[in-house]
Amino acid sequence: MQTPYRKAGKYGLQQQDPYLSQNKILELEQELVKLKKKRPFAASEVSRLAELGDFSENVEYQQAKSKLRGINGAITRIQAQLNSAIVINQKGGGAFVSLGSKIIVKVDGKEKHYEILGSSESNPETGIISHSSPIAQLLLDKEVGDKVILKLKDREVEYEILEIK
Repeated sequence: MQTPYRKAGKYGLQQQDPYLSQNKILELEQELVKLKKKRPFAASEVSRLAELGDFSENVEYQQAKSKLRGINGAITRIQAQLNSAIVINQKGGGAFVSLGSKIIVKVDGKEKHYEILGSSESNPETGIISHSSPIAQLLLDKEVGDKVILKLKDREVEYEILEIK
């Protein structure tokens, strides 16, 4: 059985966000080491199964080849991401909100904590938001005491910056 060829879809050629924290870079480097350790075994498995012949009906060979292709693709993706990475300065304490800032804002009478990082690290449930998100776009380059208004479909929400760490 031949693997079908599919054109890269709408999202296939999108550029990764180059902004990464030092922690994310270390995480990617560790993942790269793990994948490089897996690759020789996967390649030897493909060559072992290739010796059985008849590629069209050799399901194990097709699966091993697919696994090796996945490992190689992941290695290529991570290496490209690391090569184009721009490290986010997370020292904080500046006068203005910037990429890498940890901030406390007042929204609807409640305090919320946000950290502004790159898109690949965003996790709104834990307070890590992407620098390209609507909230972050409003907060960037503002200082303590500034108020910004996020316009939603049915209402407006006011954010007041209380602290920049």
